Amino acid sequence: MLGKYVIVRTYSAGVHAGVLKSREGKEVVLTDARRIWYWDGAASLSQIAIDGTSKPEKCKFPGAVDEILLTEAIEIIPCTEKARLSIAGVPVWAA
Repeated sequence: MLGKYVIVRTYSAGVHAGVLKSREGKEVVLTDARRIWYWDGAASLSQIAIDGTSKPEKCKFPGAVDEILLTEAIEIIPCTEKARLSIAGVPVWAA
């Protein structure tokens, strides 16, 4: 999955989507990564990875960071191109 756009669920840092740069054990580095803080319009992360979200205006995804190290990855789901475009299309959520 290296070099592919993925969704990573972690033990304690939430859910993130981005390009998988590296993985060693439970440590994962993503580039161009967005935190999936809250979603609507999909039943599960698996559905988001396949279809994206049907309700992007209700999702809360902050802006992307250049790179993030996630130390407790417990699930890595490859995304379709449709899902990647959907995630990228969610407006940046900021407080």
